[in-house]
Amino acid sequence: MNKYDIIIVGAGPAGATAALYANRSNLKCLLIDKSFFPRDKVCGDALSGKSVRIMRELGLVDEVEQLNGSLINRITFGSPSHKQFDINLKGSSDPAHIKQGFVIPREIFDNYLFEKAKSVTDTKEGFTVTDLVYDKGILSGIKGINNNKEEEEFKAPIIMGCDGANSIVSRKLKLYEMDMKNTAVAIRCYYKGVKGLTDQIELHYVEEVLPGYFWLFPAGDGIANIGIGLSKNDAKKEKRNLKQILNDVISSEYFKSRFSDAKPLEKPVGWNLPLGRIKRKSYGDGFMLLGDAAGLIDPFTGEGIGNAMVSAKYAIQVASQAKKMNNYSKSFLSEYDKLLWSEVGKELKTSTKLQGLARSKFLLNFVINRAARNKEVQDIISGMLTNEIPKDKLSNPMFYFKILFS
Repeated sequence: MNKYDIIIVGAGPAGATAALYANRSNLKCLLIDKSFFPRDKVCGDALSGKSVRIMRELGLVDEVEQLNGSLINRITFGSPSHKQFDINLKGSSDPAHIKQGFVIPREIFDNYLFEKAKSVTDTKEGFTVTDLVYDKGILSGIKGINNNKEEEEFKAPIIMGCDGANSIVSRKLKLYEMDMKNTAVAIRCYYKGVKGLTDQIELHYVEEVLPGYFWLFPAGDGIANIGIGLSKNDAKKEKRNLKQILNDVISSEYFKSRFSDAKPLEKPVGWNLPLGRIKRKSYGDGFMLLGDAAGLIDPFTGEGIGNAMVSAKYAIQVASQAKKMNNYSKSFLSEYDKLLWSEVGKELKTSTKLQGLARSKFLLNFVINRAARNKEVQDIISGMLTNEIPKDKLSNPMFYFKILFS
C-alpha cells in the first residue's frame, strides 16, 4: 500500500501548484489526473497578475515568458455602443504590482506546470478516481482505475480535490450540485488570421451577447482565442445556442472586417464555470477543495486560474501545519477556508456586484464611453484594476458621480 502525506486529485493549475508548494514544505505527495499530458483544457487561456504573482513566488516567471503564447500589457474594454478604452498594466507606479499578464494555451501552460510538478513529486496520469476510501469512518485515501485497467488504492490523511467544476472528490463527498444561479457557461474557439491582434486582451460588452460578453485574446503565433460567456440562467432563456451567438458577434458590422480572412482551427467547445458568487463548502475532515472544485471563478471576468493557484498556496500551508500537529480534523483544516477567503472573499463579493452592474447597457455605455474620452476616468479605473485604488469603489454609486463630473 502506497502512503502519502497528501493525495492531489487533478493536475491542472490548482493541483500542479499545490504539488510544487508541497515539495517546498517537504510533504510527500501523489498528483493524479485522469488525462495524459499534454492535454487541452477549454478556457480563455488568460493568466492574470494574481497567477503571475504565484509563479513569481515559485520562481517560474522567466520560464513561462519563454512558452508559446502572448505577453499582455493592456486590457481593452468595449461598450455596447462600440466605444473602447485601454487599461495599461504598466501604468502602475508601485513596483510591487504586477505589470503584465499572459495568454498561453492551456495545453501548453498546464503541461509546463505538470512537468515541473512531475520533476519533484510522484504522479499518476491516466488514472480515474472512482471512490474515496475510509478507515473506521475516517477519510484515508482514494481508489481508482489506472491506464492498464487495474484497480489501485492510495492512502493519505489529506485528499485535495483539484479536479474542476465536476469534481469527483466533491461528488463523492456529496457536496456537488449544479447551481444555475451561480454558474456561467462559456464557449471557446481558436481562430487563425484575426486582424488587429497586439499585446492586449479584449472584453466587449456588445449587443449580440448582452448580458454576457465577448472576448478576443491573442494566444501566440497569430492565433486568437475567442469566445463568449454568460450566466447559465441567461443562456437558458436565449433562443439562440452559444455557437449561434458567437457567430452573430463575429459576423456583426463591428467585427466582420477583423474576421474577413480568419479561419476557425476547431469546432467551438463549451464548459461550465462555477462562479464565486457564493461561498461553497471547501473543507472537512481529511479534505480540501481547490480552484474550480471550490467554485472560485471571478463572476465579473470569468478568470479562475489565479484563484486556483492562490488556493493551492494556502491549502499546502495548512496541510503542512496539520502534519506537524497530526490533526486532520474539520476544525483544524478550517484555517484553509479562513486564509483563502481573507484574500479572495472581498474581491469575489465586489466582482459579484460588478457582474450585476454589467447587465445594465446604460451603465456600460456610460462608464466605457466616458473613459474612452477622459484620461482621468481611465486612470481611476486603471488604478482599481492594478489595485492602487480599492476595486470595490467600482460598485459604489459615488464612483459614478465622480466620473460624471470628471
